[in-house]
Amino acid sequence: MNIQRNFSLIPVMLFLMSVAATAQSQQVVQGAIIRADTTVKRMAIVFTADEFGDGADTIINTLKQENVKASFFFTGRFYRAKPFKSAIRRLKEQGHYLGPHSDQHLLYCDWTKRDSLLVTQQQFSKDLRKNYAAMARFGIAKSDAHFFLPPFEWYNNTIAEWTKAEGLQLINFTPGTLSNADYTTPDMKNYRSTEVVLNSIKKYAQGNAAGLNGFILLLHFGTDPKRPDKLYNRLPELIRFLKYNGYQLVRIDELGLPSLP
Repeated sequence: MNIQRNFSLIPVMLFLMSVAATAQSQQVVQGAIIRADTTVKRMAIVFTADEFGDGADTIINTLKQENVKASFFFTGRFYRAKPFKSAIRRLKEQGHYLGPHSDQHLLYCDWTKRDSLLVTQQQFSKDLRKNYAAMARFGIAKSDAHFFLPPFEWYNNTIAEWTKAEGLQLINFTPGTLSNADYTTPDMKNYRSTEVVLNSIKKYAQGNAAGLNGFILLLHFGTDPKRPDKLYNRLPELIRFLKYNGYQLVRIDELGLPSLP
């Protein structure tokens, strides 16, 4: 037996075991990473926006006061809209992550038949590149924004492959809470009040073994005026709850996810 040779293999084996453990700790659905390592009390709050940005001042000020970094995924339309330019600059100056959410907020696949595409790869790529072009005006390079959160948070394996072909990593929010329902209005069947949404987050944190470890918690940067109770007005309460329970709140690129597929 060549003892020296066997010992030389140990670092390689340990590295491979580490990679395997990392891969196993991530949750993937339809090719998108939806949750990071569940053994670490670390999570990312992500905000999306296309049309509305009424929560800008409240959200930005709260994050600064609480010394928390978050991640923001905006459409090209949002990046180009004059009313939101100041907020985007402030987010960048304060060190938050800024990424793409498509250019025109396209619906990529059918709601009921998920494998049925509604766009071609050419349309997908053209739209996504326009999103990055809008980001570039704020000095956000593609090399600094490898994570892509799809519009409507709806996609399939093919979209994941197209995203990979663009050199990007597809992500989505972690299911289990009602955080993504913070945009709903009373006239919708799926309406959830802010109280209900917040309680769902707290209940999940306290009622599951891994709590919110590795969570990608999705909220909206703004909502329709028809929504009377804005969740962003209670963002301080949410952040303090998470801090009190020991969670480290980080940017999406600090969550331990592979930034490139």
